[in-house]
Amino acid sequence: MFIEQLINGITLGSIYAIVALGFTLVFGVLGIINMAHGEIFMIGAFIGVLMTSVFGMPLWVAFIAAIAVTALLGYMLERIALRPLRGKQGVSHLAPLISTIGVSIVLENLSHHIFGAGNQPFRNAFSEIQFQIGSITIYLVQIIIFVISVALMIVLSYWLSKTKAGKALRATAENLETASLLGVNTKRTITTTVIIASVLGGIAGILVGMAFNSVNPQMGLSMGLKGLAIIILGGMGNVKGAMAGGLLLGVAETGIVAYGDSGYRDAVAFITIIFILLLRPQGIFGKKTAEAGR
Repeated sequence: MFIEQLINGITLGSIYAIVALGFTLVFGVLGIINMAHGEIFMIGAFIGVLMTSVFGMPLWVAFIAAIAVTALLGYMLERIALRPLRGKQGVSHLAPLISTIGVSIVLENLSHHIFGAGNQPFRNAFSEIQFQIGSITIYLVQIIIFVISVALMIVLSYWLSKTKAGKALRATAENLETASLLGVNTKRTITTTVIIASVLGGIAGILVGMAFNSVNPQMGLSMGLKGLAIIILGGMGNVKGAMAGGLLLGVAETGIVAYGDSGYRDAVAFITIIFILLLRPQGIFGKKTAEAGR
């Protein structure tokens, strides 16, 4: 029982980690919380429903379609909702946050209009395939989700640390003006960052559909708030912290459902925020700044 719940928690935490990575990338480069990220995640999930349940396409086509659509949404978000506000005189530092909230409301209402308010089934060929190891049951879909999540984390970490584009992103995150003076095309880097973050959200949406076999238009808000909790838990702008925070939250939620009261499942994320802010405001992997001590 415990091992099975641990596997469930790691599977869920892997999805949370991918969602949180999208938040972390945008915050690290732009210094803002992208509140539209949860709804982009939700759109990715519904693209999976369309491809698999409506058009009868295989799962890999659903992934490609979700990546394409969420990449386009990420580009439009940066080009229309964020870029016009960046560096503009007299614009409040809260303006980009409010702009992304507006985008999230538009996307949620649009999905309500197109797909309806209820749950939509997400069919995949792997949902019933399982393996028995002693008394432990492991589903193939859990293995697939975990492998995809770990692969994405490894690829993203390598890209950030070893490639020229990844180094440009880290330089832009460190100091936008200095990176520009050093020859980094900061506009292109910012756009690329928002697109990659959105694609991660879209992939996570497909994985959630695979894990729970259904999606709904309200799932974006819940996942977005949990993503925010995770990056606070792991450390704002910290990639490794987002990965670890996602896994911790997934295991904690699953433990609450299995051994406690499932009604408190969603409360875990926000209770975690309160404790982390009180005990370690910079997050588990975050670093203290000079301003933090003032």
